[in-house]
Amino acid sequence: MLAELAAANAAFAVIKQAVTNSGDLARAGTAIAKFVGAKEDLEKKVAGKSKSSVGGSDLQAFLALEQVKEAEYQLKQIMIYTGRPRLWSDWQAFQAKCRTDRREAQKKARRRKQFILEMFVGAIAVFLMVGIAGTVAYYLRK
Repeated sequence: MLAELAAANAAFAVIKQAVTNSGDLARAGTAIAKFVGAKEDLEKKVAGKSKSSVGGSDLQAFLALEQVKEAEYQLKQIMIYTGRPRLWSDWQAFQAKCRTDRREAQKKARRRKQFILEMFVGAIAVFLMVGIAGTVAYYLRK
């Protein structure tokens, strides 16, 4: 969880520096992608965290999410004030579409993997049945 938070913070620092130096948000495109990826990784890690855990790890997860939320708010302000009109809302819509596309790709990959596994098991079953039938036929001929 700390690695994801550190990655998000580092990427956001690059974003701020790039915008401060050049005033151009497009120059920070790679850093924005890294920030979003680190944010999603952190959210996945917190969501997948054991629900039975108690204590400092829950507080640590909450505070990490809060830090990322604050950085995202600052990114929103940067996009609003240095970007074109409606840049933030277009960015949000683009992110939502990309997230949906990634989930669909993951589902498709899981279905494909399941299909391959079923075909493999089916082929082994057919092979065993043919082998057993051949063995039975061989001994019945004797």
